[in-house]
Amino acid sequence: MTPPPATQGSRSTHGTHAAHAAAPFLDVDTLIGDRQVEIVICCGSGGVGKTTTSAALAVRAAEAGRRVVVLTIDPARRLAQSLGLGELDNTPRAVVGLDTSAGGSLDAMMLDMKRTFDEVVVTHSTPDKAEAILANPFYKALSSSFSGTQEYMAMERLGQLHAQASADAAAGRPAWDLIVVDTPPARSALDFLDAPEHLSSLLDGRFIRLLLAPAKGPLRLMGVGFNLVSSAMNKILGNQIITDVQTFVRACEAIFGGFRQRADETFARLSSRHTVFLVVATAQRDALREASYFVDRLTEEQMPLAGLVVNRVHGSALDVSAQRAAALAEDLDAADGATDGEHDLEAEALRRHADLMRVADAETALLDRFATARPDVPQTRVPVLPSDVTALADLRQVGALMAEKD
Repeated sequence: MTPPPATQGSRSTHGTHAAHAAAPFLDVDTLIGDRQVEIVICCGSGGVGKTTTSAALAVRAAEAGRRVVVLTIDPARRLAQSLGLGELDNTPRAVVGLDTSAGGSLDAMMLDMKRTFDEVVVTHSTPDKAEAILANPFYKALSSSFSGTQEYMAMERLGQLHAQASADAAAGRPAWDLIVVDTPPARSALDFLDAPEHLSSLLDGRFIRLLLAPAKGPLRLMGVGFNLVSSAMNKILGNQIITDVQTFVRACEAIFGGFRQRADETFARLSSRHTVFLVVATAQRDALREASYFVDRLTEEQMPLAGLVVNRVHGSALDVSAQRAAALAEDLDAADGATDGEHDLEAEALRRHADLMRVADAETALLDRFATARPDVPQTRVPVLPSDVTALADLRQVGALMAEKD
């Protein structure tokens, strides 16, 4: 008799129990149902389904009654496509097609680094000064591509969203009560944890202080030295570039001081009871190595780590080991009297099942090793789907699988 086909998208009953015995279950529904949780940050390496996880979590939370905004910092546009939106930008856009019977809603947006920086300038300076800053060539370069600006602006935008939600709630207007953040697909996804420290170092640095004002008293000799360096830089870079930098720094001193304060406040919020971090991975060696880095970094920073989401896990509802399936296939190959290729089809199905189980066993071994090294990190595992996630219904399915306990 031909065994039922192996389904990669089903929860496996083979080879998973040992790993789950070592790792607590990450209860996603309890997490999104906790009204004290106001921010969920998903981080992980590239290609592990982090954007899909963020969107699926946001959809499930919205349909459970939360008023959600999902912010992606990943420049890829997969989030907009899967949510049925033509595009995403710095303005939250409502997602339609949700089940809103529980009173929830979902908005989605993508970080526009330069626009966020522009908004900071306009909001925290006079009109004349804002106009001068926005027209400054050095500012244009800084706000578009300067190293670290994306992380600073991510902190700023997150703070803006939280402040807007708090203001709306105080005014009695419908407000977001959950912000889901999809971070860039790299180790730099956690660079925003260093944003306040890096910004403080930049603003308190000797070079910036020398640009802001001529040295006086004991620093006069240092000022002379700077003038010599500045003269050399003028010859290499051009006098206008140095002038643009000096003009920009003087104009932005107050703005950056306020930004540093807000970045510190956002950082404090990230380490509070109201924020949780989810690390996203697949059951592959490199992805789990990166997940280990994220877990260790968050633990070192004393950030509230909720657990690990493992995507695209292979398995089968058929509880037959790889060895047993391969042996049965060999027996069928050796059997006589097969008609109409029946035994050939059965043997091929068993060989495919054996291959699938070998992959599943290898993944289980890696997840066992991760759980043994970090037994306090809860896990949930999402089976591999037969097709790509491209629509709201797919995100709903991913969310359900994410919340399902074996």
